Amino acid sequence: YSGVPIADPVWFKAGSTIFADGGLNYLNSPSLIHAQSILAILGAQVVLMGGAEYYRVNGGPLGKDLDKIYPGGAFDPLGLSDDPESLAELKVKEIKNGRLAMTAMLGYFVQAIATGKGPLQNLNEHLSDPLVNNGLSLATAGKFTPV
Repeated sequence: YSGVPIADPVWFKAGSTIFADGGLNYLNSPSLIHAQSILAILGAQVVLMGGAEYYRVNGGPLGKDLDKIYPGGAFDPLGLSDDPESLAELKVKEIKNGRLAMTAMLGYFVQAIATGKGPLQNLNEHLSDPLVNNGLSLATAGKFTPV
């Protein structure tokens, strides 16, 4: 992809390239960011994202006089938080949609582990022959071996 060799082009294994010999070069440039340690990446993410959130919560330019959890202000250009009742309802909807999205991703991960294929390939196979290619066919075939 873009001249960068990917050892295993399966989407759910793409992150493992950081563990390959020589690590992972962002934008195919070893001088830019040369990632060899997952702990260093994790530490950088915690510092950068934690710093940004700390700045926002403690009164950064986009967080003054706002709820500490809900940013609002510049993050609400449509004025959806003007009515407190509708804001409370929107907060609940956001939490429910987030939980639904996490459940969907869990389904993608389990499907990828069980079949060794991506979600679009599984969908195409299912649409081509729904009676043969479905979740029960793997469970009842007696040949289930996770990849």
